[in-house]
Amino acid sequence: MNRVKLMHLFLFLIFFILIIPNAHSAEKDSPDYRIGADDVLNIFVWKEAELTRDVTVMADGKISFPLIGDIMVQGKTVAELKEIITAKLKNFIDAPEVTIIVNESRSRRIYTIGNVRTPGPYPLAPNMTVLQALSAAGGFAEWADTKNILIIRKEGGKEIQLNFNYKDVVAGKNIEQNITLKANDTIVVP
Repeated sequence: MNRVKLMHLFLFLIFFILIIPNAHSAEKDSPDYRIGADDVLNIFVWKEAELTRDVTVMADGKISFPLIGDIMVQGKTVAELKEIITAKLKNFIDAPEVTIIVNESRSRRIYTIGNVRTPGPYPLAPNMTVLQALSAAGGFAEWADTKNILIIRKEGGKEIQLNFNYKDVVAGKNIEQNITLKANDTIVVP
């Protein structure tokens, strides 16, 4: 690989390493964001320090909160959850003022495995493509087979496999293989 191509690849990787975390942050701060299992929420109740806390959404989609018990939060927006908690706290506190922040969005992830530099789960940024996910994973390990990458996705209860040929895509061929990823997609680099 000549120096110019290597420099372009390096700049490409740096760009996406800096952009992906910011895009992910914007998603969890969106009013349309839907809370999911493993998300970490900061629930602040003004003038009630003993009620202010970070809570992790359990696998069943619920959180446990003092005074009001378990609450189903999965699939709700932050605004919807704020209304629920405020209404339930009114039984115990006069005019509760509740603020909720999604500290960590852990429910929407993609996974990279195989011959990438840093395999593992990654937050799914809005409109994240296969190339962006590979960049987030640090690029390829030395012996990666970049022509036979698979994206494994569950659709309609079935597992499907999509092919991705990195060399073709970066050469401008079969660019349609650089699909937008969905939550829980797994990228396998042999």
